[in-house]
Amino acid sequence: MQDRFSEYRIMWVLVFFDLPTDTKKERKEAADFRKRLIVDGFIMFQFSIYMRHCPSVENAEVHIKRVKNFLPPSGQVGILSITDKQFGSMELFTEKKHREPPTENLQLELF
Repeated sequence: MQDRFSEYRIMWVLVFFDLPTDTKKERKEAADFRKRLIVDGFIMFQFSIYMRHCPSVENAEVHIKRVKNFLPPSGQVGILSITDKQFGSMELFTEKKHREPPTENLQLELF
């Protein structure tokens, strides 16, 4: 059971994007993409970076597949999966002050 919660098994999925917003249609597509990320459980890390905690590699793959299914027609999107151990080694700075990375989101998953 301890292996189930290993910091090497728990994953974080990060979605990075740079979407055009010149026209009304492009702004709507960008907003819809963000909304769909939120509906799928992602939270904003920075304006164009969203992240989601996943309890396993298999669960991360499910969410990556979902994101791929609703990619916007234009712009650039990157998806990165990292272990909880890697995520925990991230150094974050706000106004040159060191801050701790966000804590794990505890999400109830129903089977």
